[in-house]
Amino acid sequence: MLLEGIETLLALSHEKTMSKVGSQLYISQSAVSKRIALLEKKLGKKLIMPEGRHVRLTPAANELIANIGPTFQELQGQIYEQHALLDKTIITLNCSETLVAGYLATMMGDYFKHDSAIRISTDHTPRIIEKVQSGKATIGFCAGHLPPHHGLKAIFLWKEPFVLVSQSPLQILPTQVLTNDLSNPANRYQLDILSQLGIEPLMEMDSYTASAQLALGGIAPALVPLSIVKALKIEAQYCFNFAQLQPLFRPVHLCLRPNTYHNERVKKLLVAIENAVPKEV
Repeated sequence: MLLEGIETLLALSHEKTMSKVGSQLYISQSAVSKRIALLEKKLGKKLIMPEGRHVRLTPAANELIANIGPTFQELQGQIYEQHALLDKTIITLNCSETLVAGYLATMMGDYFKHDSAIRISTDHTPRIIEKVQSGKATIGFCAGHLPPHHGLKAIFLWKEPFVLVSQSPLQILPTQVLTNDLSNPANRYQLDILSQLGIEPLMEMDSYTASAQLALGGIAPALVPLSIVKALKIEAQYCFNFAQLQPLFRPVHLCLRPNTYHNERVKKLLVAIENAVPKEV
């Protein structure tokens, strides 16, 4: 029961609501509350506080997560590695949404005809890494900088360039742009580069698609990766490249637990994804 409580608390730290955690863990909302209550009783500490429709973790909960979260995820991952990946065993592929839209859509349609025991989900890079570490995802397909000391086998694919999308022609770099969420650790490096170029993030979106569409609507230029240009089929007349933006790229990686890499089905899927990603612009 203690491990169940810790798993539930970790999920709450991401999802913020009992109902979302229940959906993720396939248990009822009341079961989520019961698990947390039992964990609080066992530890003798208050771990969550109500905050409207959400819950807020107490300092004691945050300390607990910082101390045992990585160890718990590693334990889950080692348990996952004991499962055999047979021909019909589900391989879970957790990906950046932009990479799925830009590079995997066509390729996976063909691949699925030969191996349909694959399930694709989307997430942000920090969450993808956590899911692969814990074995909740077999393979991660990540965009942006990976967190340090992740302990996974990371396969670098390429440096995906950014493009400025604008309804109006751009002769020089704009002073304001629409960006993705720069509080995301995988994207935070972009802020320093933009600052050095004298560019201010006007609005931060949780979706590159939203940024691109707002730019095409005339709000302001948007900084979007090439995969979004490809997925949305944005015409060349609305896309602008500047030499100053070359340092502003997204590292694209595949990541998985080291032992998982030795499975032949996994290796075959890795090669297919790698072949679907451009090697250069």
